Amino acid sequence: MQRLLPQEAVPRVAVAASGGADSTALALLTQEYCQNRGGVVLALIADHGLREESASEARLTASRLAARGIESRILELNLRHGPAMQERARHARHNALAKAAVEAGFLYLAFGHHHDDQLETVAMRARRGPGGAEGMAGWSARNEVVLIRPLLDIRSAALREYLREIGMEWVEDPSNQSVKFERVRIRQASAGVSPGNSAGRVAQELEAADFLARHARLYPEGYAVLDAAAAPPAALSALLRTIGGRAFSPRQEAVHRIAACLRPATLGGVRIAPAGRLGPGWLLAREPAACAPPVPAASHAFWDERFVLSEPQSMVSFGALGHNAAKFRGFGGLPSLVLRGMPALRDARGGVMFPAPALFCPPMPATSRPFQI
Repeated sequence: MQRLLPQEAVPRVAVAASGGADSTALALLTQEYCQNRGGVVLALIADHGLREESASEARLTASRLAARGIESRILELNLRHGPAMQERARHARHNALAKAAVEAGFLYLAFGHHHDDQLETVAMRARRGPGGAEGMAGWSARNEVVLIRPLLDIRSAALREYLREIGMEWVEDPSNQSVKFERVRIRQASAGVSPGNSAGRVAQELEAADFLARHARLYPEGYAVLDAAAAPPAALSALLRTIGGRAFSPRQEAVHRIAACLRPATLGGVRIAPAGRLGPGWLLAREPAACAPPVPAASHAFWDERFVLSEPQSMVSFGALGHNAAKFRGFGGLPSLVLRGMPALRDARGGVMFPAPALFCPPMPATSRPFQI
């Protein structure tokens, strides 16, 4: 915690508490850290609603934490079974946790990922191609919250032993034993891999930052122009994440293949095309077909993980301009590809308001090491 939080501030930390051993230990350790410094801890319990007993487990976790003096809130996600269940659950959980933390006035959101999780994560990422052997960051920015993982150097067995010593119980999720999940198969085969050299990663990120500063232009309409014939994979990956509104990069082998020789392609929900009248090089724009469906035009509505509505409007929906781009041909000198992926407002009769009063605020890649040790 001392490495991850600014020392001059009174600590206020929200904890993602699933009720499992790791997050339960984190909640108790965070409470001790915050109390010793006059701070506050809040446990956020996400109930996915995927198992019949999940609601009762969430309430049990809340009562156990309350008995230890830890305030908690239960977040009901109400997910449905289907394809990509783990990915959808993780995305919904992270969004709900971040939103709840912000609404409660907490900048820092702590996760209980530990050393064993790190080894499994690196093994999974390494299977996805070159550049994948990187672990989870101890500190990373996501929209309006800062995610911290203070247990990455601690083994799971040590956390469970700590709970036993203080007489604290936890919930066991049966999915953690299901071999249909890649992480479980890696765990049971003891096939974890240690993260690569951090110095190499820092050098790679510095190279990418320097390249982007020299060759890339990012625009508030949600597109970028890259004046280069090739790019460092880390630089292209950062642009794809930003333009596509994604917290994670596309598969690394595909990124490496395109970065070596930039050419027309669609990757990670982003279309790469000749920049044309926008200048030399390549245009990177949101693939219109990949845009999220419209959302209600409420105050500060967040659409497609990229745009937030900045002013209240008496309109019904907030979403992609799409096929209505033909009505605004030539707007701002922008090509149709960019226009179709930009946000617009619509009323109950389908009338279009464009441009919409919206701000481009995707999940920007950020440093994982903000403080000097």
